[in-house]
Amino acid sequence: MTAADEILDIVDENDEVVGQAPRGEATARGLRHRCVFIEARDADGRLFVHRRTPTKLVFPSHYDMFVGGVVGAGESYDEAALREAEEELGVTGLPRPEPLFKFLYRSADHTWWSHVYQVRCELPVNPQVEEVAWHTFLTDDELTERLGEWEWVPDGLETYHRLREFRAGRAPADDRMSAG
Repeated sequence: MTAADEILDIVDENDEVVGQAPRGEATARGLRHRCVFIEARDADGRLFVHRRTPTKLVFPSHYDMFVGGVVGAGESYDEAALREAEEELGVTGLPRPEPLFKFLYRSADHTWWSHVYQVRCELPVNPQVEEVAWHTFLTDDELTERLGEWEWVPDGLETYHRLREFRAGRAPADDRMSAG
């Protein structure tokens, strides 16, 4: 089964399941589904940053400051967050990612409910080669320097700005505190 064949829950504006579709169809038709974004930091507090492979279904070869991906049909956000973080970082035994907030991402071509998490990864990473073309750990200042230099995934960049607002005590627009 390819990534395009993975079955996703299709959801409405309230994040209620209204149907199911293969990932490729959901992407092509702009059907609203669910995604997780996990901020992964190492033991020194540096952020895992990577460039996506050129074969990715959406935003190929773009940089991202989150690991994550789609939530499979019948899967919870919390289950997807742990699965995606371990898969992309190439580790097992990661602590359960901590949920922070949830928002509806909308662009001209895509829409998905986005659940944002954070996790500390003190294990050596071995990123999944199908997902990650290049990676490093950056300090917050190093990341800030690269924001205007690299081509970032649009949903990750929006999530990054919302996370900064959240941490500054300002609830991001469309913020829905989560329980999973």
